[in-house]
Amino acid sequence: MSNSIGEKFKITSFGTSHGVAVGAVVDGCPANLELTVEDIQKELDKRKPGTSSVTTPRKEADEVQILSGIFEGKTDGTPITGVIFNKNQHSKDYSMFKNTPRPSHGDFGWMSKYGNYDYNGGGRGSGRITIGHVIGGAIAKKLLETQNIEIVSHVVQIGDIKAEPQEFDAIKKNIEKNPVRCADLKAAKEMEELILAKKQEGDSVGGIVETIAVNTPAGLGEPIFERLDGDLARILMNIGAVKGVEIGLGFGVADKVGSQINDEYQITNNNITTKTNNSGGIIGGMSNGMPIITRIAIKPTPSISKCQDSINMEKMENEKIEIKGRHDPCICPRVTVVAESSTAIVLADHMIRSGFIHPSNLENNI
Repeated sequence: MSNSIGEKFKITSFGTSHGVAVGAVVDGCPANLELTVEDIQKELDKRKPGTSSVTTPRKEADEVQILSGIFEGKTDGTPITGVIFNKNQHSKDYSMFKNTPRPSHGDFGWMSKYGNYDYNGGGRGSGRITIGHVIGGAIAKKLLETQNIEIVSHVVQIGDIKAEPQEFDAIKKNIEKNPVRCADLKAAKEMEELILAKKQEGDSVGGIVETIAVNTPAGLGEPIFERLDGDLARILMNIGAVKGVEIGLGFGVADKVGSQINDEYQITNNNITTKTNNSGGIIGGMSNGMPIITRIAIKPTPSISKCQDSINMEKMENEKIEIKGRHDPCICPRVTVVAESSTAIVLADHMIRSGFIHPSNLENNI
């Protein structure tokens, strides 16, 4: 089972949803990065459950403890270990799924592949495991800040409700003003109403999350197998609920001609830019200095309270199930920080691999 991602800046995630703890080990972060527990906690607070009516009512403080890797307020070049102890599990809600896989969950695949499957809360396959992504992403974001790179993720669609495009600074400001984390405040209200309506019906709804990274240098990534867009697509697709990834115009290129989508170069204020950014900041597998833009399609939460068809694998019989427990009617708002973190992990890795960040000691960058 693969639990790690990254080459120079590597994240190894551990734990299960209803186990003792979850967390991550971050290996490859250079020494002398100023880093505190608060830097990581503020990111975790964006994804923790029970923060609004549009999320699961499961209450978890998700308070991180740092076990290693920081000395006198700075990283020391050794692995950074962050752990969060689970404190509010209701494992009894899952006992019926020991032999009965839930529709559109990973249960059947886990049972078929491993046999010994922790079905409580989805075990290792739970969305709670993305805590490891966020711990790694928080450190990656601090590392990228030393190079003036900023990343923000926001909800651009819930169901059939689409947000109007917003400027980067407006996105950063507006997503903090509503529980959906949508920068279009009018659309955000409609999205919230839709999510609550589906929650009342015992159903769920999906959407789209967009991530934008600005001030990235040109030249990140490789032209063949270690492409920047390939690595971003890989880590984003590795978020459990994601069923599609777009970069730049994405699937919108399919009905266009070259003259409509080619990003023409220009010199502005002695800087090389492109007139448009249909490529989403990546062309030929490498960044071109324009904002890097990705979008991910998030499926509706499969844990719904409506009666559904399944099977009993022990009796080999068809069976009806009703999923109990505390679940998100829409996970898009909480996925934003996971997408942001995942993007930061890949960019930090490539910044080190491409020589923009010193691999051992940040002071050598000066």
